[in-house]
Amino acid sequence: MFSTNALSATEPETLAAAIAKQEAELTALKNELQQLAEQQERQQEQQALKIANEAKSSSSAWEKFSFKSYGSVIYTSDEYYDNVQDTSPERRSRFDLERIVTEFGYQFNEQWDMEVEIEYEHGGTGTALEYDGFDEFGEFEAEVEAGGEVMIEKAEIRYRPNDAFGVKFGNIHLPVGLSSMLHKPSQYLTVQRHKSEAAMLPAVWNENGIGIFGELANFHYQAQVVSGLNSEYFRSYDWVASGHQKRFEHVNADELAYVVRLDYGNFKTGSAIGASYYYGNTSGNRHKTNKLSADGTVEILSVAGAFVEGPWILRGQYLYGTLSDSDAITQANKTTPGLKPGNFAQLGSKSEAFFVEAGVDLSHFTSVPVTVFANIDYSNPLKEVETGIATKRYENTWISAGVNYFPIPEIVIKAEAGVQQVAVASIPDTNFFALGVGYQFSI
Repeated sequence: MFSTNALSATEPETLAAAIAKQEAELTALKNELQQLAEQQERQQEQQALKIANEAKSSSSAWEKFSFKSYGSVIYTSDEYYDNVQDTSPERRSRFDLERIVTEFGYQFNEQWDMEVEIEYEHGGTGTALEYDGFDEFGEFEAEVEAGGEVMIEKAEIRYRPNDAFGVKFGNIHLPVGLSSMLHKPSQYLTVQRHKSEAAMLPAVWNENGIGIFGELANFHYQAQVVSGLNSEYFRSYDWVASGHQKRFEHVNADELAYVVRLDYGNFKTGSAIGASYYYGNTSGNRHKTNKLSADGTVEILSVAGAFVEGPWILRGQYLYGTLSDSDAITQANKTTPGLKPGNFAQLGSKSEAFFVEAGVDLSHFTSVPVTVFANIDYSNPLKEVETGIATKRYENTWISAGVNYFPIPEIVIKAEAGVQQVAVASIPDTNFFALGVGYQFSI
């Protein structure tokens, strides 16, 4: 009996121990399952985060790239003269794939970026001009490959820690002349870029060098040190424009140039006023430096303004330049082998040019996206000469009117008709007509 009572007493204790053991095992199993679930959840979160980071990294890499392009095709019908002595103009009509420009950009980070701009002019590659100072006794050799030209118009790296200050270096645009800022087809009203500026300055002037730039309030400033011009190619008809060293494989940099510009407002987006100043010697960049000992200093002042408000568009620019030792440069060029001495009549010691264009955007009054405009261009690369009397043969005035039609914002179709006047009484006025199609886009 005592034995039976003892066994009965131990059975509840054994059962309770067994139950406690099972409860502990269940609790441990639940903990393991919970830990496993949490671990699996963390793995899923990490995988999702990894995928998101990879997608973000891939997306941000592509976002660092940018691509822009603009171009134009034109048709012209105008009267021209065979030479400066000719007084009987002949009419010719021409088509021209004027230019296709591609711009590639890359944003390294918030402060560093770069941009490369390549221009294809007149539908092809073109003339390579080399200077051979040994085998050919210092002659210039031209090798024609096709009718157009492919060139780098810009290749610059920029560092800009804030809006007030930035540095750019490489092949950069000079802020002289409005064409350096307003060179896309929708940014000027005429079919072609302004003739007055082309008769005095290199088109969309670019040089190798370094510059600083920035914005303070509504003021925009630039200052640059760049490669200078070469006076061996200065011409009567376009003053110092042909002295741009883009035709050579290597750019001589014995003479540097200095440029400053200050604008109030923004010419690209609306109303603005601004001025720029260029200074540089040119003789040290000649290949035949023994032909000229004078400096050949070029100074250029430009003053420009724009009023763009509602339907009204008004832009204008005045250019004034001086060239020291212009007679000495003319004489030196006449005796340089390979430079066709007959081309050198006079070089202006002073030059000037201006344009004014005015337009009305009719889309503010009607549903038709058309802008009508009037324009006047004037250039005189021989305003004054050092000795003698300056010929008026290259003093030209162009007066025109036309329309710009925008079927979509990225495309413009232009038409322009006008008259060209030469400041020589024996030369009759000539008429011209032009059509153009231009585009621009960015991605």
